[in-house]
Amino acid sequence: MSDRINCWQYWNCGREKGGLMADTLGVCPVATSMKFDGVNHGTSAGRICWKVTKTTPVESGLHGCSGKCRSCEFYTRVLFEEQEHFDGQFASTTR
Repeated sequence: MSDRINCWQYWNCGREKGGLMADTLGVCPVATSMKFDGVNHGTSAGRICWKVTKTTPVESGLHGCSGKCRSCEFYTRVLFEEQEHFDGQFASTTR
C-alpha cells in the first residue's frame, strides 16, 4: 500500500523533526523513537505511536486523544492497512 503515512502526517501536528511546530512545542517522542523504526512500514514510531509512552497527544489533548488507542482514528487506519501483516503488535497498547 503506497499511501501509508506516519501519525504526524495524519494529524498534521508539525511535531516531527524539522516540522513547523518542533521549535515551539518540541519534537514528539514518537518521531524520534528509533526502537520502532520500520514497524508497520513507518518511520521511527510513526505507525506504532501507541507503544511510545508519554506521547504528546495524550499529554496535551491534541487530536482529541484520550489515551484510548483502540478508539483512535489513526490506530484504526494502521490496523486496517497492516492487517495482512498482523503479528500481534496491536494486541496490547501502552495506554
